[in-house]
Amino acid sequence: MGQDKKKARRRYRPDEPVEDTLLRAAWLYYYENRNQNEIAEEFGVSRATVVNYLQQARERGLVEIRLDSAAFNRQRISVELCRKYGLQESVVIPGTEISLTGVAVGAARRLPDLLAPGDILGVAWGMTIFKLSESLTPRIIDNMTVVQMVGSMASPYVFAAESCSTNIAHKLGARVANFYAPALLSSTQAAHLLKQEPIIRSQFDLLGRINKALFAVGSCEDNSHVVESGIASLADLEDYKARGAVGVICGRFIDARGEHIVGPLDDRMIGITPDALRGLSVGMLVSNGFDKVAGMHAAMLGGYVTHLVTDAPTAQALLNFDP
Repeated sequence: MGQDKKKARRRYRPDEPVEDTLLRAAWLYYYENRNQNEIAEEFGVSRATVVNYLQQARERGLVEIRLDSAAFNRQRISVELCRKYGLQESVVIPGTEISLTGVAVGAARRLPDLLAPGDILGVAWGMTIFKLSESLTPRIIDNMTVVQMVGSMASPYVFAAESCSTNIAHKLGARVANFYAPALLSSTQAAHLLKQEPIIRSQFDLLGRINKALFAVGSCEDNSHVVESGIASLADLEDYKARGAVGVICGRFIDARGEHIVGPLDDRMIGITPDALRGLSVGMLVSNGFDKVAGMHAAMLGGYVTHLVTDAPTAQALLNFDP
């Protein structure tokens, strides 16, 4: 090994604090534009170890990658979506494939910039929101509260319903208020009695004070989230579709104009109603997929959405959508 390489390796101090190592690796990579092989040589470690350092730096919040929202908004398709639906912002993840992960990660990078100290953020649950919560880079926002907007059910996924709001609150250093109740009760009477419990009543009071919300739109297909989570049966789904349902927001069915369809399940549900999502300073819709287009279109017509995050194929389908 040459003298230069020996000197370089001596610059790596194995006894230095882990955070210092991560910071030095991140500085060399992001600010000095050194490649991973060069950093590995300098530290005397493998390239895979350097990749791990950079990943840890992001997970610990030492490095934050932010979307250039201005660049995304300059895209033709983003501008046209904002114009069609009256949105404040549309972030379109580039690519030719439907990508739930890409949309979730893109939304996770954008969400913190839309939040401010003192906010009360309502959070729905589902696979897209969970992936977003896992991808969120830690950033402390003072005096913030995160509220679960829909009660829990036996989730068909690998996470519990309250994981979404809990993860987001943890990453943002916020208080969390989760619903300790099912999303759907066995009877209207049971739901009425449960809503009188002080802890549930306080949750609804907090829901009435949210100023920002994060949610997805579900489809009215047989394999939709609302069916797989046990909120609605296939018979319930057909009944709501017969009433004009085209999509689902926070477990509630909406019609083609985005209006809440009040049906037999609604009085048994524990959670926010779509009307409470109107007029917020931020209503962030994070959804994609051709089966969701009708519901997303309806949600935006209904006035629940100020900010949209989706992928390019779904965005184009929304522009072409003409019910």
